[in-house]
Amino acid sequence: MIRRNAYRTLAVLSLLATASALAPALTPALAADPALDRNRELKDCATQAETAPDAAFDRALRWQEAGGGDYARLCQALALFHKGDFKAAGGRLEELAGVMGKDDPKAAASILARGGWAWLRAGDQKRAERLYSAALDRQPGDVDLLIDRAFARAEAERFWDAIADLDAALAKDPARADAYLYRASAQKALSNYRQALADIGHALELKPGDPEAILLRGNVKALSGGLAGAREDWALVARLAPDSDSGKAAAVNLERVAKMAGSGAAPAPEAPKAEKPKSP
Repeated sequence: MIRRNAYRTLAVLSLLATASALAPALTPALAADPALDRNRELKDCATQAETAPDAAFDRALRWQEAGGGDYARLCQALALFHKGDFKAAGGRLEELAGVMGKDDPKAAASILARGGWAWLRAGDQKRAERLYSAALDRQPGDVDLLIDRAFARAEAERFWDAIADLDAALAKDPARADAYLYRASAQKALSNYRQALADIGHALELKPGDPEAILLRGNVKALSGGLAGAREDWALVARLAPDSDSGKAAAVNLERVAKMAGSGAAPAPEAPKAEKPKSP
C-alpha cells in the first residue's frame, strides 16, 4: 500500500481555506444580509476549529441555536475532523454537500472532497472513493480531485485505478510534480521499477532536490538490484533533510545496509513514517 508520506505528503486542500472560499460561493443572498455576516463567522469558527476544536464545536452549537443553520453545522464538521472524529465529520460533510451545494456544483464538489478525506482518515477507502467520484461528477476533470481519488484508490491497493486517475491528471496538467511522484509510488507497488524511475525523473525535473523523490528513487533502485545507487540517494537525502521524515527513513536504510553488508541479504527500503495529519 502506498503510505501517506510516500504517496501524498501534502494534505488535501485545507478545510479552513475551503470554509473561506465556500461561504461566498454557496449563498449569494448572504451579501444582502450583512447583519448575520455568516461568511465572517464561518471563517472565524473554522480558524478556531483548527487549533481549538472543542471550543469551536461548542461555539458552532451556540451559533446553530442562534440561527446559524448549515453554516454552523459546517463548522461543527470541521471541529469534529480536528478532534479526530473522522467518521462523524465525514458523515456530516457528505450530508451538507447535498444541501449547501445543491445549486452550486463547485461548492458541492469541494465539500464532498473534504468529506472524502475525512472518510479516508477514518479508514474507509471505499466510502472516500465514492465521495471523490461524486465530486468529480460535479467537477469533471478537476486535477486535484483526480489526485485525491487516486490516493484513496492506492490506499485500497487499487494501484492500476490510481494510475489511471494520475494519468488523467497529468494529461491536463503535466507540470504537477506531485502527481508524477504519486504515480511512481504506485508503479513501485506494482514492481514496475523502470516506469517508477521515469516518473521520479519527471518529478525531479519539476522539483529539483525534493528529498521525498530522491528517497523513493533510492528505494526503487534497491528493490531493482541497484544497491550502490540506492546508498547514494539515501546519503543525499540524509544530507539534504536530516530532520525530515524522508531524511530519517534514509538514515534507517543506510544503517540497515551497513549492518547487512556481510550477510548477503538485501535490506527492505524504509518509507517515511506517517506524520501527524494536517488540515484536510
